Amino acid sequence: MDKLRNTLKIGKVLTIWGWLSAALMLTGLAVASNAAAAGLLAPRDGRPPLTLSQQHVSVVIENGYAVTEIEQTFSNPHSRDLEAYYSFPVPENAAVGQFTFWIDGQPVHAEVLERVAARQLHDQQKQLGNDTAIVEQNGYQTFEMQVSPVRAGDDVRIRLVYLQRTSVDHSMGRYVYPLQEGGVDEARDSFWSRNEQVSEAFSFRLRLRSSYPVDAMRVTHGQARITQLDSGEWELVIDSKAGNGAGTGTGLDDQEVRERLSADDYLIDGRPQGISDLPGTPAGTAHIAGQRAYSLDRDIVVYWRLAENLPGSVDLVTFKEAGADTGTFMLTLTPGIDLAPITEGRDWIFVLDKSGSMKGKFPTLLDGVERALQSLNPADRFKVILFNDKARSLSSSYLPAGAAQVQDTLRQLGALQAGGGTNLFDGLQLAVKSLDADRTSAIVLVTDGVANIGETRMTGFLQLLDKVDVRLFTAVMGNSANRPLLEGLARFSEGFAVSVSTDDDIVGLMLQMTSRVIHEAMHNVDVTIDGVRTHSLTPDKLSRLYRGEQLLIMGKYSGSGMARVQLDVELSGQPKRYESSLMFPVESLDNPELERLWAFATIKELQDQQSLIGESADSEQGITDIALTHGLVTDYTSLVVVRDEVFDDARIERRNARRIQRETLARESRTGQAIKPSRQDAQSPAFNQPRHTTSGGGGSAGVWLLAVFVGLVVIRIVLACHDRVVSRGADRLRHD
Repeated sequence: MDKLRNTLKIGKVLTIWGWLSAALMLTGLAVASNAAAAGLLAPRDGRPPLTLSQQHVSVVIENGYAVTEIEQTFSNPHSRDLEAYYSFPVPENAAVGQFTFWIDGQPVHAEVLERVAARQLHDQQKQLGNDTAIVEQNGYQTFEMQVSPVRAGDDVRIRLVYLQRTSVDHSMGRYVYPLQEGGVDEARDSFWSRNEQVSEAFSFRLRLRSSYPVDAMRVTHGQARITQLDSGEWELVIDSKAGNGAGTGTGLDDQEVRERLSADDYLIDGRPQGISDLPGTPAGTAHIAGQRAYSLDRDIVVYWRLAENLPGSVDLVTFKEAGADTGTFMLTLTPGIDLAPITEGRDWIFVLDKSGSMKGKFPTLLDGVERALQSLNPADRFKVILFNDKARSLSSSYLPAGAAQVQDTLRQLGALQAGGGTNLFDGLQLAVKSLDADRTSAIVLVTDGVANIGETRMTGFLQLLDKVDVRLFTAVMGNSANRPLLEGLARFSEGFAVSVSTDDDIVGLMLQMTSRVIHEAMHNVDVTIDGVRTHSLTPDKLSRLYRGEQLLIMGKYSGSGMARVQLDVELSGQPKRYESSLMFPVESLDNPELERLWAFATIKELQDQQSLIGESADSEQGITDIALTHGLVTDYTSLVVVRDEVFDDARIERRNARRIQRETLARESRTGQAIKPSRQDAQSPAFNQPRHTTSGGGGSAGVWLLAVFVGLVVIRIVLACHDRVVSRGADRLRHD
């Protein structure tokens, strides 16, 4: 019997977090062009650049995880051999384990070696003029790919595959294909120039295969062809070729504007739908016909919504080879539990990053702060703290949430400009010093950068937060933010952190965040599995479970047969138990990717421990061993490709090639089969209520959200009309 235990100490919180999250996502309307993007890198020394001629992305989401395949073709139009450098943001919780380089027209799969050994082999082969490629991880920021040589007048083809666990929040699923890098590495950006253009053809194809019915899918920017294939199977396609350009939205004529402003059809079942479902949503970048196929300057964010009134559920996905003693499992608990809404006056401290990397984002953020402050209860108090090179408070004491105080604060914020470094510690330290021990408090931290001034060690931040009883809610802005630090701090304070793409769906994430913080959470969470031996579980600690969240547990199991899972929680001070039977099969071959997903989750826990207590030889070796066994890229391991005979001469075992073959065959087999249900409690439900959605409950939150939504709809329509006017003007100029 294995148990996961943790006693939660969760304070009640207000809807203000949902407001601020929405404001941050609203910055996507204004700032996407300011962020660095994925793309080919070239030194700023005059060397001729290569061309990224084609990029094709294929995503399959099934059984609680996503498989993303990226195929790229690099072209060298010059008269001498060159080397390709390609950089892309680290996808959140992505396990990179497959890299393929076509040599003499044949695919050669990379093997994972320790980082130093992989780099030495790559550099050796490059100096000899042989074909070679390498993928390395640059901390939490980017993956770096080098391909050598790209022959004069020739093309090279590569494929990269990564895995991610997916979850559903408030019956909404979300997938992000990250392209914006965030622009937080100034030294690197000063050395490299970046070409994010795909010159000939770009495609993005996502297939969703859900055992639960799905009633809607959307992409947040641009146009996509969306097809429902079955109740739980959907396909989304973005396809662009040079000369046609990527879709940028159809625009609205005057009559359509009047109809949209007066109609109620932006509501689905009484709720606001995603803005991107409306016609005329402007795309991220206007692509001019004949100029390029696609620009890799905006994230692609896809949402899907499960059908209404689905029950809470217990799902189990397994992998176990024939004759093996040990298998791998992923257990997903989706509670259907009534969590009461909460209201209580408290103190709110907004800690806002106004460093140089926030340029372009800060003005829009102020609009969100205005909405947040105006939503405070009469019994609430607030304080705003700003930080760049150092921190300062806009007021000497807490301010009552009155109209005059709010307007004066907004006037001061409106006069500010972003600039300087990021002294995150100073901002949080000033917030902690401002806490009133007699009041319930929460700190809302907003940052898109890394701590680069003052205290930067995790231990220093933990010592600061350990002195006080306060929840930290963090909005992690952009793909290159210091997620390990920011998520670790939120976890330590028993708050939560949310990663925000500038291309996220504003209304959808706002609804989710608001629902989380206006309802009580589940305390004293305890999960027990009896009947089959389970071990090596991750996470090994459960901090809390908020409304709408799923509980995902991965681990190893020995033996087979029927087992039983118990979920014990405390609600409103009263213990509650939810139970279900589980079937662990003696053989299960459909999902071999679970082994890599478990390995990545285990590595991430070791990395979290490193963030808390520092790196050690033992933790580094532990991460390295798991990565080498399961073929994963980490800070200590890299993927390297050389010719087959070089692998043989170096006596490098082709373990990763065999694993890739097994996973590829399993994916092909799944595609040809009907979607298999993974629910374990269908006959005897563990939960007696439907799973949580963003509709229902929450007092006046729905009115607030609808008001914001209508405002955003108007903004979208105005932008669409503006784009149409600009386009017509450009057409007239061309004709003149």
